[in-house]
Amino acid sequence: MPEPTTPTPSVAIAFHSGYGHTAVLAEAARRGAEAAGADVVFVPVDTITEQQWRQLDDVDAIVFGSPTYMGSASAAFHTFAEATSRRFAEGRWADKLAAGFTNSASKYGDKAGTLAFFATFAAQHRMLWVSLGLAPGWNSTTASEDDLNRLGFWGGAGAQTPLDGGVETVHPSDIATVEHLGGRVARQAALVVAGRRSACLAS
Repeated sequence: MPEPTTPTPSVAIAFHSGYGHTAVLAEAARRGAEAAGADVVFVPVDTITEQQWRQLDDVDAIVFGSPTYMGSASAAFHTFAEATSRRFAEGRWADKLAAGFTNSASKYGDKAGTLAFFATFAAQHRMLWVSLGLAPGWNSTTASEDDLNRLGFWGGAGAQTPLDGGVETVHPSDIATVEHLGGRVARQAALVVAGRRSACLAS
């Protein structure tokens, strides 16, 4: 018998970027997921199309991204979230994997509020949350600002960009941290897809 092929997981990056910084991070999530072997769909939620809605319904995992404004995700992301109400009612995203990343101008900047919103949003859709999976960096005398997870978030990836800085000021460590998250989601999605396929073959 031929060896069974490993299924390729599909991951969507569903994000809003107000000034381009979060888009840089979304690209990092895409690179990480693709490097881990996933097919990736890129969905800017403020210009989402009907085709992209269908792609979100079809993927194995969705990584949510938004800047943190006033302690939560942006208004554009909230508009997207509220537009999923029919999908919520029908359970279309149930058992997909989910994860999240966010950016603000301050080191902490209440980013935990946005990551908690993403996790609650995913839970309401009956999705399965994937944490960052990294210990905090930059928290000892021998640590460095260049460490992964330099801002010390657990539930998702947090990034910090100066208030008056352009997209070129997104910190390389934060980019690498979000890239790690994209890869982690893709690897977990591959395990889930393979497990479900094996269960189907065994039944």
